[in-house]
Amino acid sequence: MAFLLLLLFLAATTVTSHSHASELSFLHQIHLLRPQSGAAGDHLPGITCLSWRLGVETNNIVGWITVPGECEGYVGHYMLGQQYREDSKAVTDEAFLYAASLKLAGDGNDIWIFDIDETTLSNLPYYASHGFGAQPFNATLFNKWVLEGKAPALPESLKLYRKLRSLGIKIVFITGRTEDQRTVTANNLKKAGYSSWLKLILK
Repeated sequence: MAFLLLLLFLAATTVTSHSHASELSFLHQIHLLRPQSGAAGDHLPGITCLSWRLGVETNNIVGWITVPGECEGYVGHYMLGQQYREDSKAVTDEAFLYAASLKLAGDGNDIWIFDIDETTLSNLPYYASHGFGAQPFNATLFNKWVLEGKAPALPESLKLYRKLRSLGIKIVFITGRTEDQRTVTANNLKKAGYSSWLKLILK
């Protein structure tokens, strides 16, 4: 599920005050979800759920379809709490160190490829209303959410996006979203703060 997917992302150009305000509005969505979902409060004694998560992340538990029902609260606390943000920061910081260590050609062909869902854009508002993965995935409902074009940026991913662009690296987005969702996806990316890219590749 979303909480297992910490990937790599993108860096920045100058943003107008209007787009900056819009971006901040998106970032605040995650924090507003906390009281609405009842998650991200005190630490949960979730040793069983922690073991399940470790098993999935190490690929020792395979073929799972939903998060165990008893782990919904555990996943919610993780996704909406500080740890998810810190984990994201650790991954994106390492990604930037790698990028900065490269000897870039500077010929315009230096490219960084990012996924979209749970990488550059967060679907937390959707999953917070659908059991944090404890409910079976419903493609119809998820596509309806996608078409709303309201997914916020993952904050640390957006920072990485800007840092990478400052190095002169061009960005390519790749996604499992379908071609008929191109316009709404492009608009969502821009609204979330991803101002430009070389290519947007859809299914």
